[in-house]
Amino acid sequence: MGETNVKLASINPDAQKARDLLRIVIVGHVDHGKSTLVGRLFHDTGSLPDGKYESIKAMCERRGVPFEYAFLMDALQAERDQGITIDTSQIWFKTEARDYTIIDAPGHKEFLKNMITGAAQSDAALLIIDAAEGVREQSRRHGYLLHLMGVRQVAVAVNKMDLVGYEQEQFDLIEEEYRDYLRSIGVEPTFVIPVSAREGDNIANGSKSMPWYKGPTVVKALDSFLPNAPLVDQALRFPVQDVYKFDQRRIIAGRIESGRLKVGDTLMFSPSNKTAKVQTIESWSAREDFTPPSEAAAGQSVGITLDEQIFVERGELISHVEEAPIETEVFKARLFWLGHEPLTAGKSYKLKLGTFDTPVTVQKVDRIIDTSDLSNSESEQVERNQVAEVTIRSRRMLALDEFTSNGRTGRFVLVDKYDIAGGGIISMEGYADQRAMIMATKSTNITRVEHGVSIEERARRNGHKGGVLWFTGLSGAGKSTLAVALEKLLFEKGYNSYVLDGDNVRHGLNANLGFSPEDRAENIRRVGETAALFQRAGMLAITSFISPYRSDRDRARAAAGDGFHEIYVKADVETCKQRDPKGLYKKAIAGEIKEFTGISAPYEEPDSPNLVIDTAETPLEECLETLVNYVERNFRV
Repeated sequence: MGETNVKLASINPDAQKARDLLRIVIVGHVDHGKSTLVGRLFHDTGSLPDGKYESIKAMCERRGVPFEYAFLMDALQAERDQGITIDTSQIWFKTEARDYTIIDAPGHKEFLKNMITGAAQSDAALLIIDAAEGVREQSRRHGYLLHLMGVRQVAVAVNKMDLVGYEQEQFDLIEEEYRDYLRSIGVEPTFVIPVSAREGDNIANGSKSMPWYKGPTVVKALDSFLPNAPLVDQALRFPVQDVYKFDQRRIIAGRIESGRLKVGDTLMFSPSNKTAKVQTIESWSAREDFTPPSEAAAGQSVGITLDEQIFVERGELISHVEEAPIETEVFKARLFWLGHEPLTAGKSYKLKLGTFDTPVTVQKVDRIIDTSDLSNSESEQVERNQVAEVTIRSRRMLALDEFTSNGRTGRFVLVDKYDIAGGGIISMEGYADQRAMIMATKSTNITRVEHGVSIEERARRNGHKGGVLWFTGLSGAGKSTLAVALEKLLFEKGYNSYVLDGDNVRHGLNANLGFSPEDRAENIRRVGETAALFQRAGMLAITSFISPYRSDRDRARAAAGDGFHEIYVKADVETCKQRDPKGLYKKAIAGEIKEFTGISAPYEEPDSPNLVIDTAETPLEECLETLVNYVERNFRV
């Protein structure tokens, strides 16, 4: 199955004992002094390797350039030549309180991809702003990206205070402006600190030049941050990277992203939904006297064998059965686009989700977010360096988590023409976890009853074939009105027809269901199966349901087979608001109804319906005539 780059290892509990470790990403506008600040931070905390400071000074003397603390970070020749940081650099340092990994991310606009990579790995952030230049567009963009990547602990260092004479007034203006901006996007900066990285003010030691500042130094601020919740305490997420065959063993290899597993655990493989127990945890190049580990945890690259031979592929996501990930073929995303060509609604890209990749389509660009003032705009495409909320659809079922539940499996990237062109975080707002639908069959020892009357015999007796006329559209589009009127006209023409209406079904068959995405999906699943029974009985089932999700309508189509006819009762939201026959839009706009389709929950228009009835443009009588003619053409024997 090909080679893999995982390294199998056993867990050594004693080796894992270490001081508290915090990952800090350093971000800021180009030339605001990030690398200088980090270099000074390392120097002032005594964290530099022996001789590093002296070697950099000697290098500067050889080149005839003045010493800069930035050179302690900018180790690449290209960075020194261009004067900008072009990649993320990770360096470890320590204070009395804990150990740190500093992730120095580039601030230049062209290298935002690297900055996002750094933020994705961090527990907290230190954001740099130039005291002389103040808050720039890039400063706001960086703040929004931190929010986008889920970084909630942020300290702001207002650097180069020496260039503005250490004036408190200038600092106060910047602090007020940037605090207001970060709060507006849901980020609370814990500290805003006036510093001079070049002179060492308020980095590791207090500043005599700014006696008016009473807060902590950068070091004390970082020491006050809390690490994210230990990954081992979260639900097990173990993406399959590869499968090997050694002697008689099939070893499933990968890196445990969160949680822990042990020998004997029953595992779920998603999205295939196969299950098996862990038989062994394997190690690489073990000594003959080595005792195999009995458990493994987050951060370990391991191999496992199972108690039965099931087919497992790269990309599957392993979990415990009780805490399985979401399964869906559609999700919403907050996305940052870095592609040279705009991201366009309707275009296909490659989605990379952990070790899994598959083609996906951008179903819709929901809105563009201006990171400078957080205003929203509508567009069919997302330009380079823009932030957007989009809806993404896959032809295959995906196994994933919402970012708020698990940051490791709630992030993704999009690839366009072999280049990583965008990335973002996953939200299932408005959409259902389809795992319950996929695994709905729980009964065993059941066999379908073969009827004594064939479908053809029923059609000859009735004079028409059975079928499902599936009316879908927004609330207020006219589905129920058309369905009831069509039922009467067909009855008069001798058809056996019956209307299954959303409100009526919820009074009986589905009285126990609410309006969450999961309950909506189950509501449509039951109706689809019921309508299919009507069809097999030789009747025309006319269903009137919003049925906002394509996946649910596809399941209803699968239940009814060729007899399923999707009819899109089309009307725009504004027309439906004006009609509002039940007063639902008014309540939804007022916030009295949550997750209302068209207002606070999505409606996915049919891709290729069998018939479109535009009630916003066409009179009722004309719509009914079109429907009757359609039935006569397709169902009359």
